[in-house]
Amino acid sequence: MGLPSWTDEKLGTMKRAALWLVTVVGEGNVFTKEDVKEAFPGVSQADRRVRDLRDFDYRIDTNREDLTLGTHEQRFVSQGQPVWERGKGTKPATAITDTKRREILARDGHHCRSCGITPGETFPGTYESAQLDIARRPVLKPDGTASVEPVAECNRCRIGGRGLTAELSTVLDRVAKLGGMDLKTLADWVGADARDFAEVERLWADFRTLPAEARNKVREALSLPPV
Repeated sequence: MGLPSWTDEKLGTMKRAALWLVTVVGEGNVFTKEDVKEAFPGVSQADRRVRDLRDFDYRIDTNREDLTLGTHEQRFVSQGQPVWERGKGTKPATAITDTKRREILARDGHHCRSCGITPGETFPGTYESAQLDIARRPVLKPDGTASVEPVAECNRCRIGGRGLTAELSTVLDRVAKLGGMDLKTLADWVGADARDFAEVERLWADFRTLPAEARNKVREALSLPPV
């Protein structure tokens, strides 16, 4: 049995958008908001219905996830659930609403929980500004159960973190093995939900971003041979 036509207005905009992506755009290909407008002329919030498909496991990347894309481009990476089928187009309870998104960002201090960067801050060694969004992170708990929890992450860390699972039991085991100043230092960082980096640590991070010739200048200043 073939797929329904994406032009069938009886299906509703989101279902038609899913079929349009699958049958017209195709996985791996790029489309723009203008393409959406042309495909659904006179349909209000058609672009919003395309975004809603992410709640049904459709992977649609913007330039936040795919740095090769322009600001108005999106890539249809992979198909999710066949929402055009009966009973499969209901928005899941796990969908993140705009209100919930703001709550998560506020809870996480409006910074990336993986690297600590804040919205609009420039990534080290680049002219690219960070953008924050909500990632769903699998968490493996000490009792062996698993859950998926929302976390604020920047566009770079969301790409690198795909497929990763946070193992809470491993973290707790490592905490239990700390003692003395290390335990107190960690408690201070966790209590403040921030870590103050020493100047030498910031210098090391900046040094790592330098090109080879510039790194050798630093080595020379430290009386080290060039490499």
